Amino acid sequence: MPTYVLMTKLDPATMKTPEGRTAAGRAWKRRVDSLCPDVRWLAHYSLLGPYDYIDIYEAPDQQTAFKVSLLSRQAGALAAESWPALEYEKHLAILEDLGSEG
Repeated sequence: MPTYVLMTKLDPATMKTPEGRTAAGRAWKRRVDSLCPDVRWLAHYSLLGPYDYIDIYEAPDQQTAFKVSLLSRQAGALAAESWPALEYEKHLAILEDLGSEG
């Protein structure tokens, strides 16, 4: 399955209390699991910088990745972007296939 990286920036109001953030996160995850049952979660990290969280997941297709991002926006994220990701070894194989053009 293709791998995607979800970059999420939350509304500051959601981040005010740990309890509110935890409840909102769990509700979002239940909804994604219900509407996108084929998504396989690989990692979840909190970030310092322009985004609050990064999730790495596998989805069967691009439409499912769109759903994950849209569900994040519906749940109150100010920004939610799903980017396709490719394992580094696969990237190197593509470069090798291209050869050196000089």
